[in-house]
Amino acid sequence: MRKRLFYWEAAGLLWTAALGVLLHFAFDWSGGSALAAAFSAVNESTWEHMKLLFFPLFLFSVLQLWTMGRNYPNFLAARAVSVLFGLVLIPTLFYTYTGVLGFHIPWADILVFFLADFGAFALDFWLLRRGALFRPWQQVAGLLVLWALAFCFVWCTFHPPHAALWQDPVTKTFGIS
Repeated sequence: MRKRLFYWEAAGLLWTAALGVLLHFAFDWSGGSALAAAFSAVNESTWEHMKLLFFPLFLFSVLQLWTMGRNYPNFLAARAVSVLFGLVLIPTLFYTYTGVLGFHIPWADILVFFLADFGAFALDFWLLRRGALFRPWQQVAGLLVLWALAFCFVWCTFHPPHAALWQDPVTKTFGIS
């Protein structure tokens, strides 16, 4: 069972990395489609790059829950915690390294994304294997967190707060301008 979980988590890590990279370009490839905007990056803001981690991970979670969720009664809560961890890693690592250097490096930005992806799945594997967060109310909370994040990512693409996390550092605009 542990080996099977490891393979699922490794597949999720690779899926999220690959689809996240593709979603970076999907909005432009679609010709500016509103549907593509909801799930892919519409600008270079940190928030939009967090979306690149969230939606592939969210989609993989649906598949993983459907195929093996009954074996892990803590799945939803563990996944919500690990998704939040990965999402927090992106701005933390990005703003730390750019704050130290005073500028950003494209390959380091990509590394930040991959590290957040790895961090999310490593924590998820650990939580699932331990059986942590198994109470029914925690599963409900996990489900609500995942759906709330999905809503926030879509909503903030079209109605972004005017704060640094949502501002495109290149164009100085917010959201789908």
